[in-house]
Amino acid sequence: MRITVTKDVFPLAQVFTIARGSRTEAVVLRVEIEQNGFRGCGECVPYARYNETVESVTAQIEELETPLTRESLQKLLPAGAARNAVDCALWDLESKTSGVPVWKMAGLSEPGPEVTAYTLSLDTPEKMEAQAAKNAGRPLLKTKLGGEGDIARIEAVRRGAPDSRIIVDANEGWTAEMYKEMAPVLVRLGVEMVEQPLPAADDDALLSIERVLPVCADESCHDRTSLAGLKGKYDMVNIKLDKTGGLTEALELRKQALELGYDVMVGCMVGSSLAMAPAVLVAQGASVVDLDGPLLLATDRDHALKYDDKNVYPPASELWG
Repeated sequence: MRITVTKDVFPLAQVFTIARGSRTEAVVLRVEIEQNGFRGCGECVPYARYNETVESVTAQIEELETPLTRESLQKLLPAGAARNAVDCALWDLESKTSGVPVWKMAGLSEPGPEVTAYTLSLDTPEKMEAQAAKNAGRPLLKTKLGGEGDIARIEAVRRGAPDSRIIVDANEGWTAEMYKEMAPVLVRLGVEMVEQPLPAADDDALLSIERVLPVCADESCHDRTSLAGLKGKYDMVNIKLDKTGGLTEALELRKQALELGYDVMVGCMVGSSLAMAPAVLVAQGASVVDLDGPLLLATDRDHALKYDDKNVYPPASELWG
């Protein structure tokens, strides 16, 4: 068994801005595992918010000793980007070796298309209205917010896309007082949910707030060990494979979150179709699917996922799984 790590850079179709800053490219790591003439692939996005860099994640992967199994990997690496890419590559390797698709290996039903959100970058109300109008035919828009001026932004998005469902992502950019002020207004404008309004370290404030606008845990929810700390604060959890450390834990997190009564969102970092492919399996039947990463890129991988004006489709085996 041989593991290879490659850094790939994908230019974005346009500047992408969230509360924490802007970017013009997606920097990802592609992991390839070869064994007995077969090859499995996975992708991750090292994320500075979680103290990850391309160099640190590469080192974690290159220090692994082979042979590996998905089971042994869970104990060798913590939840995060490094384990994600290796875990997904191991799933793909087993699928390629056996000729059995990953969904069947995992005991899942055959996947189908899922409606995915399309993300509007944080900007001025005027520019966000233009973004919304350009994508008004999409059924679900996700709007990045950042604090001051957010009500004007949502009003502009609603004008631009009067018929679309809207969810918003504050990326830890609000305070408890801002939530109390803005939530009723956003509900009136038809917003269905807000992702991570408060910083993860300060989210105990949600315990004493009437959540008139449902709240989804993103930065506060990584894997199953996060769930105990979410009680009474959140209505939904956002499952991202770069947080869970791969498909193996993502499926377990989804199962346990549903058992505890949380709605499930399946999201992504900004990456290529290779990163989205395993997440499509987790996204089947989820309350909210946000797997639009490749739609934000200027170029994508070969055998890219199929998208139309509303759906993301399961991957071809040439891409993954």
